[in-house]
Amino acid sequence: MSLPNIITIGRLLAVPVAVGLILNGYFLWAFWVFVAAGVSDAVDGFIAKKFDAETELGRFLDPLVDKVLLVSVYVSLGQAGHLPTWLVIGVVFRDLLIVGGAILFQTLTGSLTMNPIMISKINTAAQIVLTAMVLGLLGFEADGDWMNLIVGMVYFVAATTFLSGAVYVVSWSRRAAAMEERE
Repeated sequence: MSLPNIITIGRLLAVPVAVGLILNGYFLWAFWVFVAAGVSDAVDGFIAKKFDAETELGRFLDPLVDKVLLVSVYVSLGQAGHLPTWLVIGVVFRDLLIVGGAILFQTLTGSLTMNPIMISKINTAAQIVLTAMVLGLLGFEADGDWMNLIVGMVYFVAATTFLSGAVYVVSWSRRAAAMEERE
């Protein structure tokens, strides 16, 4: 077990902690757990690349843990009434679509490669920013002046969520069709 994978598993173990903190109203603590998870993601990636410690397990585990963390925090913030339900449903549906599509593509073609597209990276970054903003504003008990920025981020996350999900579906459909034509 490599050090980056151990750090990734530590981030996975932080998920129920973050969820519990959010659902019990400890938003400042949840903010810091979320920030620590983000820092650990950067650290494990740096270590893996710098010290040639990348593993096949890490290539799949790292993005999966990131999805589990974001989806869990989104569901928790939605349940607590701090994110719109329709956004939570969109984020969860997109991630289920991507994971399900990846499994289906691997099953049908036997050749899945994990190459995130740019809009997906933008979407993930936007989801992280929105989460940090909401948890930070709640945790630090900021005033309502930030609400317009939050609303704007909600719609930006929604747009990039829809767009990235659609691009994945189209891309995988084309790749699968091309592979079938070759057979």
